[in-house]
Amino acid sequence: MNVALPKGRLGEQVYSLLERAGYPCPSIREENRKLVFENQSAGVRYFWVKPSDVAIYVERAAADIGIAGRDILLEYRPEVYELADLGMGRCRMCVAGRKGTRESRDQTLRVATKFPNIAKRYYSAQSRDIDIIKLHGSIELAPLLGLSDVIVDIVETGKTLLENDLEIRNTIVPISARLIANKVSYKFKHEEITRLCQQVDLLCSKP
Repeated sequence: MNVALPKGRLGEQVYSLLERAGYPCPSIREENRKLVFENQSAGVRYFWVKPSDVAIYVERAAADIGIAGRDILLEYRPEVYELADLGMGRCRMCVAGRKGTRESRDQTLRVATKFPNIAKRYYSAQSRDIDIIKLHGSIELAPLLGLSDVIVDIVETGKTLLENDLEIRNTIVPISARLIANKVSYKFKHEEITRLCQQVDLLCSKP
């Protein structure tokens, strides 16, 4: 099985889980700059991928399975199967704005975000006119400088918002890491993928 792991702390946590589930690859823990790691005896090959790219590798069959945040799945809606909630990387997708301010429904709401599709669907359900401002850097800066009225972004602890005089207005959806599979791989490697899922479920359900 080819497994796409997100680079960073989450990917390391997920690898530890898969290692305990019976899919070890010792070379992945060595100090090196390799991106691909294989253990033929365990029938697994891992590779490190930018978190936002995991779903692309899985959707296009470069990986059989991978681990992607729910935010990525909701934003891009890739053609993959979502197999399990790993309960890791928990956070929230939220609407936030400057403390003490409120939005007027008589005006188009300016929304700064890295997740335009999530924001559009959220406000469309409220029949709210919005102007999306897509940013790639520090989203919190936008309302402080008057670029936007609110932001739609991932919130983990809320500390950054607090330190920048911002507050959460609404929680759109909870976010966590999900195990996903390529649709064709799931059909032709169903037994192997199902076995891995069962082992992961057992570990995730332990207190």
